[in-house]
Amino acid sequence: MHFFKKKILPLHNFFPEDFVDIHSHLLPGIDDGAKDLNDSISLIQKMSSFGITNFITTPHILGDLYPNTPEIINGKLKLVQDELLKRDITNISIHAAAEYMIDEKFTVIMEEENLLTLKDNLVLVEMSYYSPPINLYEILFQLQLKGYKPILAHPERYFSYHKDFQSYYKLKNAGCLFQLNLLSLTEQYGKHVQKVTKRLLKENLYDFVGTDTHHEEHLQLLETIATDKNLKNIEQLLLNNKRFLK
Repeated sequence: MHFFKKKILPLHNFFPEDFVDIHSHLLPGIDDGAKDLNDSISLIQKMSSFGITNFITTPHILGDLYPNTPEIINGKLKLVQDELLKRDITNISIHAAAEYMIDEKFTVIMEEENLLTLKDNLVLVEMSYYSPPINLYEILFQLQLKGYKPILAHPERYFSYHKDFQSYYKLKNAGCLFQLNLLSLTEQYGKHVQKVTKRLLKENLYDFVGTDTHHEEHLQLLETIATDKNLKNIEQLLLNNKRFLK
């Protein structure tokens, strides 16, 4: 009996030219991503070796746990940009937005300040994996009344929807765009998440992709996704990300 391994492509052949990673945690000491400036640069250089050189990194804004502000985020971004220049790393384009947790504090933030967007009016949001806000659709409505368009990060990871797949269509009808976590193509988040990912792909519900890189282990796993089958399934989504070029 013969066992065939999936052919793994070089990642620089997997990601299209001008691909923009719109979801990552690369700013130092600001959330559960890069720990310090050296860690930030190391992650960016590793991703550059994969062919990813355009980033809109998205630190968490999450209640009292990660109470980041545009001022804090932009300050950390400048540290990274300056360090890249100091090290003569000139092939990287890095900007910053945020990944907003939809919770009671988000409604206050939405009322009091301009949100950090990925580009134009596109804002990255997430919610609890286990229990969506009771007033989720009201928040989404208010967000759009203010002129924003929500991109829901990693919809495949919201366990409360796994047995209620029609809720994904309800979210799309409510104006949400969907961003696939590339590591959801693996078993990183569990087989159930991987299974839902495949169905969402099959039903063409995704709009964009992101790596959601936090640390080196994520990048080691990212190298395993570059198969012919995966490329066929997400090639258009990878191309869609080019719209975020600055």
